Amino acid sequence: MFGVTILGNNSAIPTLNRHPTAQVVTCNDQLMLVDCGEGTQLQIALYKIKRSKFRYIFISHLHGDHYFGLIGLLNTLSLMGRSEPLSVYAPPELEQIIRLQLDCSGTVLNFALTFVPLEPGRSGLILEDKDLRVSCFPTQHRISCFGFSFELQKKKRKLLPEQARAYEIPSSYFSRLQDGADYQRKDGTLVKNDWVTLPPCKAKRYVYCADTIYDENLLPWLKDADVIYHETTYLHDLRDRAAERFHSTSVQAASLAAAAHAKRLLIGHFSSKYTDLTPFLEECRPVFPSTDIGEEGVTYII
Repeated sequence: MFGVTILGNNSAIPTLNRHPTAQVVTCNDQLMLVDCGEGTQLQIALYKIKRSKFRYIFISHLHGDHYFGLIGLLNTLSLMGRSEPLSVYAPPELEQIIRLQLDCSGTVLNFALTFVPLEPGRSGLILEDKDLRVSCFPTQHRISCFGFSFELQKKKRKLLPEQARAYEIPSSYFSRLQDGADYQRKDGTLVKNDWVTLPPCKAKRYVYCADTIYDENLLPWLKDADVIYHETTYLHDLRDRAAERFHSTSVQAASLAAAAHAKRLLIGHFSSKYTDLTPFLEECRPVFPSTDIGEEGVTYII
């Protein structure tokens, strides 16, 4: 399974029914947390996310609504007896912040905590694990900020069982066919792999755009993505305010998704000034019809 669960879709100030930014990306048996705003661990509990399954955490930047929940989550994981290592990919200053909090409280975690620094302006591959590839790229915000691209690669070839049986290949050999191996029959005939399999399915890709102004330089990272998450802090009538605060509007996010030929757009990071989010869809969908609000507690399959 490849999907993203929205835990928080609000911007800096939480409301009673919307929370600061946090998401969980699920890739088969792996869970990855993307940003960790205040109250994230409560959202994890509410939506019954298995916190023990987290292996990687990605923090886009060091504005509080994207990481203030991290120290509490780490402490909870330790109190619950976690022993598996955990890696945090984040701007380098975050390690100092977290270590200071742990030291001041005399807290010793039960698990190994590794920080992987994301240096300003960095882009490219940062993680490759099993069928998963994660890359980062800079976004244009008031401080150093990153987006993340999650790519699920299908490495195994698609087996054509009837074709394989026609060539008298035993089912015990099918897994090797999926790995790309040819098969030699007892009579010496070599059965080529591409006679009985098809190439792997195209990789699926989810792209998370953290806080950013409208920036067409992001298009190479967004191009042909299956799902994009892009911030829409304001409706388009406040585009000047959005630019001043290095944020984006509804129409701007939809325009980028359309230009990138993405399949689907999720929007979030809404300003607390809005109680009704319907106008965001009303502005986005005429520009990019496959737009949805990233609703808290909902898992979107990629």
